[in-house]
Amino acid sequence: MSSSSTKYAAQEYPKHPFISTARDILDQLQTDDEVGLDRSTVQEAQEKYGPNKLEGEGVVQWHTVLVKQISNAMILVLVLAMALSYGVTDYIEGGVITAVIILNVAIGFYQEFQAEKKMDSLRSLSSPSAAVLRDGHVETVPSAEVIPGDIVLIKTGDTIPADLRLIDAMSLECDEKILTGEAVPVAKDIDMDFCNNSELETGVGDRLNMAYSSSAVTKGRGKGVVVFTGMHTEIGKIAASMQGKDRKPNRSLSRKKHGAMQPAKGAALRVWDGVGRFLGLTAGTPLQRKLSKLAYLLFGCAILLAIIVFGVNKFNVTSEVAIYAISTGIAIIPESLIAVLTITMVVGMNQMRKRRVVIRQLSALEALGGVTNICSDKTGTLTQGQMVTRKVWLPGTGMYSVNNVEDPFDPTKGDVSLGSVSESAVEAARHNKMDDDNASEKTIGDESDEKTAMVNHEATDPLNTPSNRVPEVSPVLERFLLPTALCNLATVRFDQNKNKWQSIGDPTEVALQVFAHRFEMGKKTFEQKHGWAQVAEYPFDSSIKRMSVIYRKDQEKELRIFTKGAVERVIELCTSIGTGSNQRPVTPKVKVGVLSQMNTLAKQGLRVMAIADRQYESASGTSADIPREDIEKDLTLLGLAGLYDPPRLETKDAVHDCATAGIRVHMLTGDHPSTAAAIAREVGILPIHPSTREAQVLVQTASEFDALTDAEIDALPSLPLVIARCAPHTKTRMIGALHRRRAYCAMTGDGVNDAPSLQAADVGIAMGLAGSDVAKGASDIVLTDDNFASIVGAIEEGRKMFDNIQKFVLHLLTSNVAEVILLIFGLGFQDNSGFSVFPLSPLQILWINMLTSSFPAFGLGREKAAMDIMRRPPHDGRKGVFTMQIIVDMIIYGIIMGTCTLLTFVIIVYGPGDGHLGEDCNRGYRDSCDTVFRARAAVFAELTWLILISAWEFKSLRRSMFALEPVEDRTVFTFFRDIHENKFLFYAVGIGALSVFPAVYIPGLNTKVFKHKGIGWEWALSAGAVVVFVAGVETWKAMKRNYGWFDVSRVGSDGLDEDTSATGTKALSMTSSKSLEKGEGGEKV
Repeated sequence: MSSSSTKYAAQEYPKHPFISTARDILDQLQTDDEVGLDRSTVQEAQEKYGPNKLEGEGVVQWHTVLVKQISNAMILVLVLAMALSYGVTDYIEGGVITAVIILNVAIGFYQEFQAEKKMDSLRSLSSPSAAVLRDGHVETVPSAEVIPGDIVLIKTGDTIPADLRLIDAMSLECDEKILTGEAVPVAKDIDMDFCNNSELETGVGDRLNMAYSSSAVTKGRGKGVVVFTGMHTEIGKIAASMQGKDRKPNRSLSRKKHGAMQPAKGAALRVWDGVGRFLGLTAGTPLQRKLSKLAYLLFGCAILLAIIVFGVNKFNVTSEVAIYAISTGIAIIPESLIAVLTITMVVGMNQMRKRRVVIRQLSALEALGGVTNICSDKTGTLTQGQMVTRKVWLPGTGMYSVNNVEDPFDPTKGDVSLGSVSESAVEAARHNKMDDDNASEKTIGDESDEKTAMVNHEATDPLNTPSNRVPEVSPVLERFLLPTALCNLATVRFDQNKNKWQSIGDPTEVALQVFAHRFEMGKKTFEQKHGWAQVAEYPFDSSIKRMSVIYRKDQEKELRIFTKGAVERVIELCTSIGTGSNQRPVTPKVKVGVLSQMNTLAKQGLRVMAIADRQYESASGTSADIPREDIEKDLTLLGLAGLYDPPRLETKDAVHDCATAGIRVHMLTGDHPSTAAAIAREVGILPIHPSTREAQVLVQTASEFDALTDAEIDALPSLPLVIARCAPHTKTRMIGALHRRRAYCAMTGDGVNDAPSLQAADVGIAMGLAGSDVAKGASDIVLTDDNFASIVGAIEEGRKMFDNIQKFVLHLLTSNVAEVILLIFGLGFQDNSGFSVFPLSPLQILWINMLTSSFPAFGLGREKAAMDIMRRPPHDGRKGVFTMQIIVDMIIYGIIMGTCTLLTFVIIVYGPGDGHLGEDCNRGYRDSCDTVFRARAAVFAELTWLILISAWEFKSLRRSMFALEPVEDRTVFTFFRDIHENKFLFYAVGIGALSVFPAVYIPGLNTKVFKHKGIGWEWALSAGAVVVFVAGVETWKAMKRNYGWFDVSRVGSDGLDEDTSATGTKALSMTSSKSLEKGEGGEKV
């Protein structure tokens, strides 16, 4: 074991955990398999055992960050300028540039190193997580926080967080090829006895009662106690072999495998990869790569400008000419651009974290602002994920109703009533416009007189409810409760210490388990008091939407199969319905009646589950190897359960925000179409009163959608807003359909089968609480609260960051354009020796670019979101930051700024100065250079102030600086409030403006470093230019507003946009049937 891990306590046992019994391990670790560790001991144990991670995992390499800083194109220009300065023996300038390089690299290194560490810590929140049992509650924690003694629950799709000694397993299989090299999953057996074996005799792959860190659960579920973490795990022992990097294709140097030319080809591609990484052209996010390309493009322009300078001077490259070339090269490079971008992204990630969104891929930050369509699951995302069994229909008995539920986990509170369902059946028949014969069949034996048994559970002690308070349990109800409780992985228990009911498991199964507990017939009661023992399990499969278990009672040979699932999928497997005297065959009419009853419940927004069972005899005993199709057949339908999952309170507002932002929300759910449609209408995804034609387009089942070819889908006037009974491959087809309509889509997912759709989406969104590790690994962002409103918040944050990046890019590049204009035209200012005199010295330009521009740019990166940011359509993700408006604004403002400074220089030199440019004024001060030095000081002060005031102007690209917020009664105090709101930007501008005076007047610093001197009346020109510049910018903004130039189409208050967005996607009103006047891409419906 390495030294870094020796500072933590050793994880040792008298015997290896696979040899010991599970009870012995639990006792040694002082934990309980039903309650888990006490929270008070967790922190102490984490300090004792250390983090559950491999050494070197997630560590930011400082030298990588340093090399990245040095290889920056901006730095390379400064290095060339430094070399030229030393080459012409201008040691002061060379020394200052050297100091600037060191300072820039040091600051950039510190900022990016801290940023990378912060991003790593944020990414760790979305790393593989573990469901652990602590204080009787299931908590989802990062795998790094798992400690020995934790009770971990695992299921299909999970990545095992640490080495576990299994306590419970049901059809559990793990993919351990990362350890053993075997591709076949290993079936686990907790009853395997290794007492007579030694650790050396039994290999890792044969320890069937163990589950190992980093292996994946491919089937089943289980529970285990953590015995080894971090470098003590089996994967930790071979950690060195896990840290290699996969090479890209065609990088091999093997002549034997790939031919004689492969070594040369592979070596060339490796060199290209290395150069690309070094220069930042092949690494980083799309925006970072785009800005790196921009930097090297500007680098090329700098060289071109230097050649122009040399050409004007007929390639007589004297020291004066070289210094001028240095000035033009420095002027075109925005030295602080990459640093500002990095810090802005880190700030964006922090803001996302506050909105309960963890960014896994930085590219998602850029992509979120351009999302045009969101495909979301329903349960737990749009809804609260806390289900209550509201209705239970038993054929021949009636309808049980549960009301007045205060706590969804407390089976002792609430009213249970039993009544006839004949009236609801007739209503269902009327709604579906079926004939009288079918309608009469829908009652399916519910001819019994109406009866109501009202039950109010208000017992003082929830564990000792008096028998006279318990509703009568008929044989029909008991048979229904048996599969309800046993075909169920959830547990419901009363915590004596906290005096409250607690649950563990899927919300659907918890709701069914609570209903069974209302009659004191929960899973534990059947298993412990009635002798039922589970034999096999066929877990829920999203493709067939059902689950089955096999149970035996008291060692009887006869087995009982219990099944629950989607009504349409279960009824197809049933040959009979009802129990006892009410049992009858399933005929087509009976099936229609069942589906009608399902529709009646579904239209109330209930998720409807079918419960069925059958007897089963197995000649060969019991085994989970029996094919599923042999188990799930010839079933008897016992009844339907209607579960209500109320929408989250914030969902409706979030959906409305999407509509006003030009974003369409699609619900892709496994629920019944009527249930999905009811919830979709409730939250505003669907119009409340759609026409029949609209309803056919808006809501489809997965089978209907999948039956269409791609061409038929593309011919639809609009893609469906609700797809019910959705399968994983349906999600992938939906993404493909959206992409063909040039939409930019986000997709949510939580299961293993969702990974392909998460990867195919432009932004894959995994659920942090309910999501599997496979889904998280395939996603771009993770929701820590599984809340749809968090997605909308992330989109708003993404739009804000995109806007702010545009603002500071415009700010930085505008000053560069102005400096280049000033210096290029300055080539015409030639002194008595025929050499061009620069209006700005190289160090003045560095001061402006590094200090004057940087801090306001940081401030623009921190700007708050515009008031209308969620009332306009998404930006075009294909165009990125450099839209036509940004390019034109940059040129217009750069010309105005450059012209103002150029005129100031001309007025001072050719006015009072009589055009006298002195001699050798580029190298130092002499009496003949007085006019030139005074003109430079005025230009320096003016350009500084123009750049600073432009930061306030660029707070909005279209609104006036004097009317940033839509306030009717505007005063000077309103303007001050607007600019003071962003305090960082306010003080950056204020301090920057004042910094001009010491730079102009400090002796020695002014003449020897900046090559200017103190001025007097020239201040008036500098101040006057600020007024001219503001007037020019305000005029251009007014023209853009009045003539609609570069206007981003807005979305009206009703959700309908006034124009088509860049992605060709129309906003959708969720409040009326007018919402389908225009579909994606502007098609008419």
